[in-house]
Amino acid sequence: MAVTTQDRSELVNPLLERVGQTVGDNAMASTIFGDPDERAGVTVVPVAKARFGFGGGGGSGSREEGEGQGRGGGGGMAVSPIGFIELRDNSAEFKRISTPRDLLALVAAASLALLAIRRLFD
Repeated sequence: MAVTTQDRSELVNPLLERVGQTVGDNAMASTIFGDPDERAGVTVVPVAKARFGFGGGGGSGSREEGEGQGRGGGGGMAVSPIGFIELRDNSAEFKRISTPRDLLALVAAASLALLAIRRLFD
């Protein structure tokens, strides 16, 4: 029994919709920013970077022992802290959390800039 593109679409689309709905339900502001914390007149709001991904698929094929059919899917979310917003005296200031990766990126960018400047004067 051959499975057409239409048949595959009918198998995969509801699955992708379900996975997308589940990931979307978890993509709330509180998941990304957290709850503000206030102490001594200063309110701190955590800020994070969130990444979402999902996918799915289905297929059919014949085997020596008979027909085979299957479908599957999944999704995921990764949240990483990047800084915080400090609210004080009617002002707001974003303060970034530095990581070793940030330092590495800065060193790489400075090295490329120096190479470009050297080539200009050679």
